[in-house]
Amino acid sequence: MKISIVTASYNYQNYIKETIQSVLDQTYSDWELIIVDDCSTDNSVNVIKSFNDERIKLFINEKNLGLKETLKRGIENTTGEWIAFLESDDILKKDYLEKKYTIIKQNPNVAVIFNDVELFGDENRVKNVTPTIIETANLLKKKTYPCNIFNDIFIFNRLLTFSAVTVNRKKFLECNLNTPIDKLFDWWLFIHLSRKYDFYYIPEKLTKWRLHNNSYIYYKERLFDYPVNIAALIDIILSERNIKLFIPLVIACISTAKRFKARLFRAIKKALGIPLREEKI
Repeated sequence: MKISIVTASYNYQNYIKETIQSVLDQTYSDWELIIVDDCSTDNSVNVIKSFNDERIKLFINEKNLGLKETLKRGIENTTGEWIAFLESDDILKKDYLEKKYTIIKQNPNVAVIFNDVELFGDENRVKNVTPTIIETANLLKKKTYPCNIFNDIFIFNRLLTFSAVTVNRKKFLECNLNTPIDKLFDWWLFIHLSRKYDFYYIPEKLTKWRLHNNSYIYYKERLFDYPVNIAALIDIILSERNIKLFIPLVIACISTAKRFKARLFRAIKKALGIPLREEKI
């Protein structure tokens, strides 16, 4: 069974070589790597072209389309039944695909398989994110999989990096992919998929998640207060016409309001020179 890997590339010439090599090093060999470059202005394209393997397929956007459209183009060109997402600065452990394939064969009806991650990169950012990783892993380990995790992710995204996620292509394409904000595409997608299907969590660090000041997550943190979860819930309510979903919608609204309040207090404290406690992402 072929597993397609989709990577959106943009100005990561310093990292993408390691990313591609981690795919080539997989113990599971029936894969294709679909890379879509979103008009990089650095040497990323030449780095990608330096690899000579027919399983690696490069597509270059004629103009900058952003993450959502770049990923959609990549998905359109996949031929596998399952799709793994790999950000162009992250690394897969050698047995990543092999472990995912085993779960797929045992649980063919799940929509998403995801795993624990190993952090590396900027020491300060690793230190700041580590508590969230530990907290999330402890929560996820308490469940028996496969199971539905909708109630666990409509307030906070527990799938913290796309590079840990493998999805069923058919189920993925059934979703509304028109997220209102590009950089939170993953959370929008997971809420929609978890509404209908079971997920499976592997408590092993199969992905190396690189944290650095130019990374996707660094800029994404600034957008955490954008209520993409509320937008996703409203979209599902309109689609299903299910009034029971107003309960999670109200909970999500209250949670978001508290987050805005917390950020306001932090801004005031910062302006007054009052020391701030470390904030979880």
